[in-house]
Amino acid sequence: MSLRHLFFAFGLGIFASLAAAQESHTVRPEVGKPLQSAIDLLKGKKAKEALAMAREAQAVPNKTPYESYMVTRLIAQAAAGAGEPGVAAKAFEEIAGSASAGDVERRQFAAAAAGQYYIAKDYAKAAELAARHAKLGGTDKSVHTIYVQALYLGNNFAAAAKAISADIDAEEEAGKAPAEEQLQLLANASLQQRDTAGYAKALEKLLTYYPKRDYWLNLVYGIAARPGFSERLALDIARLKIETGTMRTGNEYLEAAQLSLIDGFPAEAARIIDKGYAAGLLGSGPEAARHKRLKDMAARSLAEDRKSLNASADAAEAKDAKTLFNEGFNLVLNGKSEQGLQMMENALRQGIAGRRPDHARLQLAYAYHLAGQDQKAVQIFRTVQGTDGAAALARAWAIRLARAS
Repeated sequence: MSLRHLFFAFGLGIFASLAAAQESHTVRPEVGKPLQSAIDLLKGKKAKEALAMAREAQAVPNKTPYESYMVTRLIAQAAAGAGEPGVAAKAFEEIAGSASAGDVERRQFAAAAAGQYYIAKDYAKAAELAARHAKLGGTDKSVHTIYVQALYLGNNFAAAAKAISADIDAEEEAGKAPAEEQLQLLANASLQQRDTAGYAKALEKLLTYYPKRDYWLNLVYGIAARPGFSERLALDIARLKIETGTMRTGNEYLEAAQLSLIDGFPAEAARIIDKGYAAGLLGSGPEAARHKRLKDMAARSLAEDRKSLNASADAAEAKDAKTLFNEGFNLVLNGKSEQGLQMMENALRQGIAGRRPDHARLQLAYAYHLAGQDQKAVQIFRTVQGTDGAAALARAWAIRLARAS
């Protein structure tokens, strides 16, 4: 049922109930006459005049409980039509608790009260009445929407996030994709309460179903800004930025290329610089000469490195695990994937001194991606743990590659 229908669908019920009262209930003429006039005015879409007549009936003293119920019910309907949501909400709430209302009516009136409180911007009451509707057995999705929106707009962000998360879980369990707006609301609710973990989770969900560049920007740059992020993952962040097209400045390309050169991966450095030139962020402006110097340096390093590639691969068995791992990765970067991946796997089995296992698995998974083995890469990315940023990067990569495969 739409919100509009929710707010105004009770007129026919009012008319029918008053007619039934002639047989099963006693409504005195001094109450019934103005009520009937109000009903006729409502039928003629004259809600303000109907509200005035209903208030005449309300002014009659010593009304029976049923007379009071019928009067309040008509006031609620007329006030809703007259654009007085505060009055309508209180009246609907009152009759939702009336002994004269049946179970179905209580649910309907609680829903209507929630809607009118929402229009009146009394979000705490809107959420309260929407929750009552659910407790009474109501399943109207539009009322649940009021509940969630009212929690959020009422600044009850923790409760809003909890409710939205439950809805998202239910959608996924049913094999359905959550709505983008729903996931955005979860992200915003998490941000409002400074829940960085919740915000990241919401972004990951958004990227799983709606992989837009803006979401990648927020996620990737958010990972690097989280407390506890390790600077040794700076190059890994840059790799994900390049993959997702979220590099924003020439300096980011330069810094990534320099890190690659420092780590002994000139093939990667040259590739990063080429991407920076292709993106129009390198090779022009006042820093163009600096860009050119780094480009030339990477080219010279790459030429020298390729002279020793075969020799380093042939002597693999004599190397320590750390060297073996790095040189294996370098072979992958230079197109020798089968041999390079085997060296990296062997190094991991030996244990790499000075390198955390999760960081090593992150880099190994990336190497499998470079080798065109994304399914294997995703499997390894999903094993990466830790709180230094490696696990967050691995989850992002898994989302990216699972979506692309």
